[in-house]
Amino acid sequence: MDEPWESHARRLAGAVVRPESRWYEPIATTPRHLLVPRWWVRGEGGRQIRDGSSDPGAWMRAAYSDQTLVTRIGPLHADHAEPGAVARGRTTSSSTMPSLVVTMYRYASLGDGCRTLVTTGTGYGTALLCQRIGADHVTSVDVDPYLVEAAAERLSSMGLQPHLAVADLTQPLAGQYDRIVATVSVPRIPAGWLTALRPGGRLVTTISNTGLIIVADKTDDGGAAGHVAWDRASFMATRSGDDYPASTLDGIFDTATTADGEVTVSPLPVLDMAQAWEVWSMLTLTAPGIEHHTDTADDGSRFTWMAHPDGSWARARTARGERTTTVHQGGPRRLYDLLEEIRWRWIEHGELPVYGAHVSIAPEGTMTLSRGQWSATLGG
Repeated sequence: MDEPWESHARRLAGAVVRPESRWYEPIATTPRHLLVPRWWVRGEGGRQIRDGSSDPGAWMRAAYSDQTLVTRIGPLHADHAEPGAVARGRTTSSSTMPSLVVTMYRYASLGDGCRTLVTTGTGYGTALLCQRIGADHVTSVDVDPYLVEAAAERLSSMGLQPHLAVADLTQPLAGQYDRIVATVSVPRIPAGWLTALRPGGRLVTTISNTGLIIVADKTDDGGAAGHVAWDRASFMATRSGDDYPASTLDGIFDTATTADGEVTVSPLPVLDMAQAWEVWSMLTLTAPGIEHHTDTADDGSRFTWMAHPDGSWARARTARGERTTTVHQGGPRRLYDLLEEIRWRWIEHGELPVYGAHVSIAPEGTMTLSRGQWSATLGG
């Protein structure tokens, strides 16, 4: 290595927080590279493996960049991949970008002595938290036994020994906590979190398939109340098995690709919802379970496809140089019409009501978001 890892870590700390921040020293003194010895990068045909020991310079640049490092694709962890391996599938674990880890912790309002439950992954967020509040106060859990084992060994080599356990976050949790901070997303707040949260305790997480950070404090009735943060974040969803189950929407997407359906013309061009977080989040809340893909063809045309478990589908195309969009839709609902209603509201009001919304969570986990005249309920 051209420079000691400490130099890289201090540069990362300086890029993420101010020197006077209480998070500066945890970032500057945590050897992230030891927690991510191998990782996956995008390449031709899928994700390609990178091994830190074979290229120390690239290892330092990757580990001490403010970027998320993917460590598991489907059931295959980077630690177990053969040299030159290429993986395809959904990301199932990663080391979250340091600035986002700190953002989630800041929303938790961590105080001295806060017993805090976090998610494990590579253990990097756990390491930062141990440095900040003390390992005795940290419980770190993951559904994957290997992730817990590897993180425990690597954290121990740094002199950090929090309590680590294999646990499914969708099931009841052992113990009682002042804070629960999950860098995975949930479709609704699991009732087990509320049971495990002490009176007045706080939970911080994200809603699946949205960019919404939920910050909520436990209420006297056993539920919680809070708000949607103005920051945005998106994490992979909780899982109970070795991999996510196969999508049930493949056949509906096939229909969306080939069927004519009802044909209309929209005055708005196709929108890449991955870049329009407000719209994407609002659409998910309006039609939970919806999935969508956007792509640009070789001729410059932009396409989007939409599918929903109820059998609804849509396909839209904006030709290169055009602004209008040809839309095909079918099934019990007109998914593209739902998207258009959201976009017009966005255009007319300059914002959507999702960010900054009030959050009310019932003891069983049903969650209602509301702002002004708008509201949406998840899990009811």
